[in-house]
Amino acid sequence: MRIAVDAMGGDHQPAAPVRGALEALAERPDLQVLLVGQPEAIATEMAGAAAAVAERCLVIPAAEVIGPGEAPTAALREKRNSSIVVGLELCKSGRADGLVSAGNTGALMAGALLTYGRIAGVLRPAMPVVLPTVDGRGLVLLDIGAHVDADARNLYDYAVMGSLYTETSRGIERPRVALLNVGTEERKGTAVSREAFGLLQSAPVHFVGNIEGRDLFANVADVVVTDGFVGNVVVKTLEGFGIGISQVMGRELRHSGLLTLVGAALAARTLRRLRRRMDYSEYGGVPFLGVGGVCIKCHGSSGARAMKNGVHAAARVVGSGLIASIAGRLGEGGRPDA
Repeated sequence: MRIAVDAMGGDHQPAAPVRGALEALAERPDLQVLLVGQPEAIATEMAGAAAAVAERCLVIPAAEVIGPGEAPTAALREKRNSSIVVGLELCKSGRADGLVSAGNTGALMAGALLTYGRIAGVLRPAMPVVLPTVDGRGLVLLDIGAHVDADARNLYDYAVMGSLYTETSRGIERPRVALLNVGTEERKGTAVSREAFGLLQSAPVHFVGNIEGRDLFANVADVVVTDGFVGNVVVKTLEGFGIGISQVMGRELRHSGLLTLVGAALAARTLRRLRRRMDYSEYGGVPFLGVGGVCIKCHGSSGARAMKNGVHAAARVVGSGLIASIAGRLGEGGRPDA
């Protein structure tokens, strides 16, 4: 299996993508990696890598980089020799089975759609995220911004794709699928959410009904479906809350007495375990669901560990047959009339 890695994407490039790829190769002897980017920068990060690992790593030159703030369509058009475009072309030509990138999300999604197209039967692709949960299981939320709005048929597609991804690539049997809403009753929410509820009752998923935002971490669902506007707000709010809590705890500890500091030291091991469970890097990256090829998006601030797990995520999606499964479920006749 050959996975292309965008060595120039993310806040910590090229160090994190290159080191993460090398770590993934060390853990999977059946894997080959194509590192896409500026050869000199990649070579610096590969210095000292074990020969058995380095020989399964091929460098593919790409001189240009699409930055995080660039307009996606213009960047793809003007930077044909960027690491994102070259990586996608490797997949299109069959030289790679999938691409992993922590780069510009909009450019990556737009490029994947231009390169692969949509899976037959999918009305709109979706971008999921795996939210860390305290039980370590994780929860798939989609859409988080591929499209800011969605109708009932889109939400139906998201539910089917999210369920298949959770089952085939995350190893959770019969995942519980819920609709994010302002209440748990069937008639709650907007006209779109009420219509989606009706469609999901007959969907080929284990639909458990509506859940509220406070239930996201209550282990009542494995997949939660919403439109891209709400999903993006949820994710950004959780990120900001996590940063704020860390800052508050740090200030409080600095101004605490000896007894509190001793208690914090005694609890440190437990807190480290909790932090690992809530760490997004454990999940690596997620695929663009509904796109006709494997494209894994990692968080922009991903370190080597997260990029390593992103490569493993790509390998799992490739090996799972997820794209064929989605096409089979959402192809002709696979969705009820809305």
